[in-house]
Amino acid sequence: MNQRFRITRSMQPDSGDQDISLEECKAYFSTKADFTYQTVLTVQGEESTMSIEGDFFMWRHGDALIPFRHYMGELYAAVSHQDVVPLMIEIAGDLRADIVEG
Repeated sequence: MNQRFRITRSMQPDSGDQDISLEECKAYFSTKADFTYQTVLTVQGEESTMSIEGDFFMWRHGDALIPFRHYMGELYAAVSHQDVVPLMIEIAGDLRADIVEG
């Protein structure tokens, strides 16, 4: 099972607007060539397919697409590949946020 992390501003002291807005994410990720935005994440298993509606910023890493989900003012990502961790650190720094497990 993958570890799940969230990028959040909830731990920032004296932050007036602690949420990471969807508009802010769209502007940020539009500057990243290896990210695309989509409103449905489709996961295909051996016997079934599941679609999840939401706001997803998909990172293309080789042949894999790794989702970063914006939900209620935070970004969520599962560490499914070792290269996700340094990318999360970069994103959190750029967005003036912290990384929290869970």
